[in-house]
Amino acid sequence: MVFGSQLNFTRSPEPTRTVMDQRYQIDGFLPWRGPFVLDVIVIGMVFVLMALAWSVYSVKYRNQYQRHKVTQLCLAGGLLILLICFEIDVQFFENWRQRAQASPFYDAATRSGPVVYSLWIHLLFATTTLVLWVVIIALALRQFPNPPAPRPHSRFHARWGTVEAIDMALTAVTGWVFYFLAFVA
Repeated sequence: MVFGSQLNFTRSPEPTRTVMDQRYQIDGFLPWRGPFVLDVIVIGMVFVLMALAWSVYSVKYRNQYQRHKVTQLCLAGGLLILLICFEIDVQFFENWRQRAQASPFYDAATRSGPVVYSLWIHLLFATTTLVLWVVIIALALRQFPNPPAPRPHSRFHARWGTVEAIDMALTAVTGWVFYFLAFVA
């Protein structure tokens, strides 16, 4: 018996679909092509930056150390939950490249263009923000008493906290640029 004679080597006339094409995508609530979770993040980052500014103002000008601590821990926890939801959405549900195909700044054939470059720049800031925030919070929890009060670690904390706040602002701005280039333009 010859097994090869039973095989059909002709191609089906239907186009093959990749796993990415078969994902279930949830449309966002903003009037553009963005997915739901990214729309939440785009709006949420406005509030994150406002809360961050309020937290820095509270500690720097009002000496409200406990308020600063609670605000930072809430922001960190909230952003961690949002990051996990975002990663689940991107890895299992959304195909941002498919949504970005309509953008004049994205070449779907080569998967390149300003959209991809803006994403890499955003990821650079997002990664450094995450690392800085984890280090700063971990050191602060070890170095400051409860309730928090100025200590020798305060100078280091203020310096690197400022760097982290700027990094967070750049993360938000570069994320907005990516969103605009990929889903608005």
